[in-house]
Amino acid sequence: MDNITWMASHTGWSDFILMGLFRQSKHPMANITWMANHTGWSDFILLGLFRQSKHPALLSVVIFVVFLMALSGNAVLILLIHCDAHLHTPMYFFISQLSLMDMVYVSVTVPKMFLDQVMGVNKISAPECGMQMFFYVTLAGSEFFLLATMAYDRYVAICHPLRYPVLMHHRVCLFLSSGCWFLGSVDGFTFTPITMTFPFCGSREIHHFFCEVPAVLNLSCSDISLYEIFMYLCCVLMLLIPVVIISSSYLLILLTIHRMNSAEGRKKAFATCSSHLTVVILFYGAAMYTYMLPSSYHTPEKDMMVFVFYTILTPVLNPLIYSLRNKDVMGALKKMLTVGPAFQKAME
Repeated sequence: MDNITWMASHTGWSDFILMGLFRQSKHPMANITWMANHTGWSDFILLGLFRQSKHPALLSVVIFVVFLMALSGNAVLILLIHCDAHLHTPMYFFISQLSLMDMVYVSVTVPKMFLDQVMGVNKISAPECGMQMFFYVTLAGSEFFLLATMAYDRYVAICHPLRYPVLMHHRVCLFLSSGCWFLGSVDGFTFTPITMTFPFCGSREIHHFFCEVPAVLNLSCSDISLYEIFMYLCCVLMLLIPVVIISSSYLLILLTIHRMNSAEGRKKAFATCSSHLTVVILFYGAAMYTYMLPSSYHTPEKDMMVFVFYTILTPVLNPLIYSLRNKDVMGALKKMLTVGPAFQKAME
């Protein structure tokens, strides 16, 4: 009895029971499998995007090219905003933050998916899955709030132009962007630990190309109904607050534009707002489908297609929307392209 007490106190009751299972069982490998399934030791299997494609090699090349376009497009936009003094304004500061988020956003999912396809391995460990989930949730949440901040910036610029330099001072912009990153990280630190602590038994196959929260939760063998309600309410709140800010800002902007006497002023105001509204519709439309529609509307195939658009294509479209439709950005790009050759000739 003393030996039993000593073992319980030094190894913990759960370890003691497991030791007993190993000793008594005629099939110790079965116990190892049981422990792996219930304690999170085994890896997850990402079924991925390429499994359903008839031409996986072609699809992987296309996605890799899109990934490079997203990285290069956003990197060039950040470089232009940093180097050109005419773009040192609050609006372009927030656009550079959006580009930074998009670069990290697409880097969280695509490289792993591409490497899995090239190497023929589709496993991901629990810690890697948790890290991928954390960064994805953090960046998605940060982008929600950043788009709301950008709408508020446009409201102040159009409705209160004389007070704009004071209300949107550089310190205020830094505070607002930091707040967006912080609120996004709160989401990541809330959802990731809870999701990854649920017991996973049976199949470890994630019907997705990355560790997304609902896809991972589908593998849990415990009752997750309460957590799903909590997650749904949090997602609605996360979407509702920014949507209210964006809607209110643009309603006041429209009223201000309606009262403008100058046709040129109206045109300029619409031009500065149209790019942001396009990005908002793309991002929030996909997010509302993913997190606000009931589960009966979802299938793994539909969800995967939406996430391809939401995660891979949107980071490519954002720099195109903000550059091709923006004279200031195009002017800065032309200046950089003309200065480059001139500088090389001067060096020669």
